[in-house]
Amino acid sequence: MRLFAAVLPPEDVTSELAAEVAELRRLPGADGLRWTGRPGWHYTLAFYGEVDDDLVPDLSARLERAAHRTARFPLAVRGGGQFGHGRALWAGAEGDVSALRLLADRAESAARKAGVPMGEHRRYKAHLTVARSRENVDVQPYLDALRRFASRTWTVDELTLVRSDLPKSGVPGEQPRYETVGRWPLEAAG
Repeated sequence: MRLFAAVLPPEDVTSELAAEVAELRRLPGADGLRWTGRPGWHYTLAFYGEVDDDLVPDLSARLERAAHRTARFPLAVRGGGQFGHGRALWAGAEGDVSALRLLADRAESAARKAGVPMGEHRRYKAHLTVARSRENVDVQPYLDALRRFASRTWTVDELTLVRSDLPKSGVPGEQPRYETVGRWPLEAAG
């Protein structure tokens, strides 16, 4: 199954972001982007790709330990950026981003120890993807608008393991489906 570890913003925060994204979608050229739906809004900590079913129990146990060793921390959706000359437009993070980065490192380490092939380690960049493009796009107007955006701050209190199923129908605009496989509370004393 195709898996990743993530931090999921609460419903009221995704509602705030949805209002901002609705404004972004009114900008000229927005119809040329593939906008990510609310079910896909998350801060990916570690992307595992296809994971053998036999490895999932050990991965889950290791993620539970990682969550248990991590204190809760404040986070907000704020600002934005891009990857690949507009191929991915994202909302950023503000708050204890170093704690988010630590949790990402622990989620990656958990996978490596469970035998999940992770490839090359990349420095973690906190982002929540809101749109993609197959071509280079000038996203400066979107970045200007996102620069002013800030959600309320919430307390991150759990680590989530998510399964994603990519669209198979070929219907334009179809979104991946996401299913929570496991969730573990952050428990360490601050």
